[in-house]
Amino acid sequence: MKNALLILTTSLLMSCHNQAQTSTSAMETTQEPTSIETIYQFKVKDLYGKEFDFASLKGKKILIVNTASECGLTPQYKDLESIYEKYQDKNFIIIGFPANNFGSQEPGSNEQIAKFCEMNYGVKFPMMSKISVKGDDIDPVYKFLTQKSKNGLRDSTVEWNFQKYLINEKGELVNVLSPKVLPTDDAIIGWINGK
Repeated sequence: MKNALLILTTSLLMSCHNQAQTSTSAMETTQEPTSIETIYQFKVKDLYGKEFDFASLKGKKILIVNTASECGLTPQYKDLESIYEKYQDKNFIIIGFPANNFGSQEPGSNEQIAKFCEMNYGVKFPMMSKISVKGDDIDPVYKFLTQKSKNGLRDSTVEWNFQKYLINEKGELVNVLSPKVLPTDDAIIGWINGK
C-alpha cells in the first residue's frame, strides 16, 4: 500500500512538473515581440505643400536635420548641400525640417524659408514644411526619431537647430549627432560611404 501511494504521489508530481513546463513554454511563445517602427510609415508636406512619402526612399541612407534661418549654425546649409550634391547618386538623401523651437530662429513662412534657402545656399535637397521638433506639439516624425520605444535605438532630445538623425537603407534610426557635428564630419561621410 505504501508503495502504491508513493508511486501515485510521484506520478502526480511529475505530471504537475511537466504541465508547468508546458505552460511556461506556451507563455514564452505567445508573447509578441515589440515591433520597431521605420521612417517609411510617415507622409509629410514639403515647403510647397506637396505630399512627401518617406516610403519612396526605401533603399537610401537618409540624413534628417532640423533647420533654422537665423541661427549661428545656419551656414551648415552650405555643407549639407555640398554633401547632398556629392552623394545623392549613391543612394543618399538629406531631408530638412525647418523648426522654430530654439530662440525663435525660424520665424518665416514656408515660402520665406524656401526663398532664403535657395537664395543664400542654393539648397536643392528636399525641405519639408515647418514643424515642431519638441514639446507638446512635436511632429510624429520627431516622436519617432526621439523615442526609443518607436525607433528601437535610443531616446534623445533635440538639443538645438541642425541636430542630425541618420537612417539606414531599411528605414531604421542608426545614429543621432549633435548640432555641432558638421555635415562634412567623418561620422557622416564615413557612414555614407559604408565605413
